[in-house]
Amino acid sequence: MSRSLLIPEAPAAAREPGRDRCLDVLRSLALVRVVVYHLFGWAWLTIAFPSMGVMFALAGSLMARSLDRPAWDVIKGRVRRLLPPLWVFSAVVLSLLLAGGWNVSEDPDHGGAWSPLALLTYVVPVGAPPFPWHLGDEAGLLEDTWPVQAAGPLWYLRAYLWFVIASPLLLWAFRRAPWVTLFAPLALTSVVGTGLVTIPGEVGDAVTDFAVYGGCWVLGFAHRSGLLARVPRYLAVSAASLLMAFGLWWASGHLGPDGWDLNDIPAAQAAWSFGFVVILLRYAPSWPSGPSGPRRPGRFAKWDRLVTLSNNRAVTVYLWHNLLITATVPVIDMAYDLPFMADARWDAALDATYGLWMAVLVWPLLGLTIVAVGWVEDLAAGRRPRLWPDGVEVSRRKDGRSSRSRRGFGGEAD
Repeated sequence: MSRSLLIPEAPAAAREPGRDRCLDVLRSLALVRVVVYHLFGWAWLTIAFPSMGVMFALAGSLMARSLDRPAWDVIKGRVRRLLPPLWVFSAVVLSLLLAGGWNVSEDPDHGGAWSPLALLTYVVPVGAPPFPWHLGDEAGLLEDTWPVQAAGPLWYLRAYLWFVIASPLLLWAFRRAPWVTLFAPLALTSVVGTGLVTIPGEVGDAVTDFAVYGGCWVLGFAHRSGLLARVPRYLAVSAASLLMAFGLWWASGHLGPDGWDLNDIPAAQAAWSFGFVVILLRYAPSWPSGPSGPRRPGRFAKWDRLVTLSNNRAVTVYLWHNLLITATVPVIDMAYDLPFMADARWDAALDATYGLWMAVLVWPLLGLTIVAVGWVEDLAAGRRPRLWPDGVEVSRRKDGRSSRSRRGFGGEAD
């Protein structure tokens, strides 16, 4: 991401009211990083930009802002915005699973008399949904591990939902004991994320995720309240750097199957993400939205429409991107049937650039998905459905011609 973040000190008071456009830019960068990581599986990306920690911190900041309103209304609003897009995605995934012959009652990993009830987590993500690790044939239209790719990212929705539900209590605790609340998730991670205490099953996964990313969520509170801005910059950066160094040290002795991939090392993920988010938010500028739209440096203006689109369709992009990455495989495989592919050189060239072609194809597929089902996010938020909400609105003038107007993202959602 761009590192031109050296800016004057933020005010000691809380951030200005209204939506901060800088947070929208950071969320767009985090979404792009998630897609790129799932495309190429580069472990170093989890260190270069820990996107999940950033996304939880941004969501925590927006949640703290929203909790100026009655807590129950805020929770209902968040859940309402989350569930309809999930239902559309779940309907497609479950249809594919059932059409492929999967029966949850007979699944060796999820079977049992009560196993069909686990399918309700595709409706309300209070837990991780069940799915088979293999379905179909390796030579089929989709590779046999597609269910893992499709349903795997749904853990984020589970964690997000529990953070939303817990936020009124967390914010209450933060306002009374900010530093204790801020560091409590790290302390919990030192217990459940290091093997000191092991909680089996989905409950253990949920508790670990809550601990690992809870510090980032509460950092969002600290950012919104101005607490983080009141910490001297040298002290914040020094402490965060030491914590990040600990995270790398811990990771070096607990490397997982993918080496330095911090997703497999909870304690390292928690420490590195927390420190990274502290530095990121401490240096992040504030671009609040006003009556004339969001304020931001001119160098970001050319990306404004993409930032607006990605924030308006963040749930759609996150839900569908992994399944769409899998869907690029049969599309690319059709190229092997072209006549000139009989030449071994062309065949080898396609093999060598396969990942790049996946990266090229997934973005237009995401665009088509945004048009096809993204409008569900608008319905969930109580807005007029839009096919391509990039901030440019087309209105009909009295003379019958259409005119285009720019509308910033500020105020559309939080």
